[in-house]
Amino acid sequence: MPEIRKIIIDTDPGQDDAVAIMTALASPELEILGITAVAGNVPLTLTEKNARKICELAGRPDTRVFAGAEHPMVRKLVTAENVHGKTGLDGPTLPEPTMPLQDQDAVDFIIETLKREESGAVTICALGPLTNLGLALKREPKIAPRIREIVLMGGGLFEGGNVTPAAEFNIYVDPHAAALVLASGIPTVIVPLDCTHKVLTTAKRVAAFRGLATRPGIAVAEMLEFFERFDESKYGTDGGPLHDPCVIAYLLKPDLFSGRFINVSIETVSELTLGMTVADWWGVTNKPANATYLRDVDHEALFQLLIERIGRL
Repeated sequence: MPEIRKIIIDTDPGQDDAVAIMTALASPELEILGITAVAGNVPLTLTEKNARKICELAGRPDTRVFAGAEHPMVRKLVTAENVHGKTGLDGPTLPEPTMPLQDQDAVDFIIETLKREESGAVTICALGPLTNLGLALKREPKIAPRIREIVLMGGGLFEGGNVTPAAEFNIYVDPHAAALVLASGIPTVIVPLDCTHKVLTTAKRVAAFRGLATRPGIAVAEMLEFFERFDESKYGTDGGPLHDPCVIAYLLKPDLFSGRFINVSIETVSELTLGMTVADWWGVTNKPANATYLRDVDHEALFQLLIERIGRL
């Protein structure tokens, strides 16, 4: 029997977050202890609702969803409706969720779960700004050594940023939380733009999702068609990058990715480069390595995996 990994998905859905969550829900190798929503792509009132819509779309209304931080630890909230639409999940028409939002705060849930579960049992999959995790580590530092691994989508080095020339959106929204997480000593895997920009939702791949002829498959195709229009015009590519599903794909098939164990620091002061992931790819600083920074991915195999998993729903 392959090991079943216990995960918490921390997210700000987002169309690409939706594909990531649905892939996780379709994967028996993963046990989702809870989904924690954070403000990011859109405000918290929408991200927690979107998380529930996605669970219902995937036929998993039993999944527990918790609402967390409404704003970053230090800065004002920056959102991305220009990319994701007014709801954050524009594209398909999804009904209002009927499954309940959990009463417990997401940060308390993260702390309580990590204290309750065996040390080293829980992986955090971070698909949005790292505010919830930053607050949890600040409130209860003792949870840090209990986390097995953090796998996060964020940052960029060779590709630069996607919200400023230097910064990727998830890190830019809450650079102080990201800095706290990367200084925590928790084993961390970073899936940056350098990797996700190779994972393009080409017309053929979107057609494959639609070709599943299921409600989840068609909804994914509609989400991707809406979401990709922004990046297609920006980058001039066939299809836009599919960022967040790379986190779940890494957990399912880490051999699809390659990278280096390096030092990664976050800029929290400079107006010019705020939120930059300063990734020491060439080892020029002699600072201790603190993250596995992924750069390459077998994008064909990754899409085969996503289509196969979404096809199970």
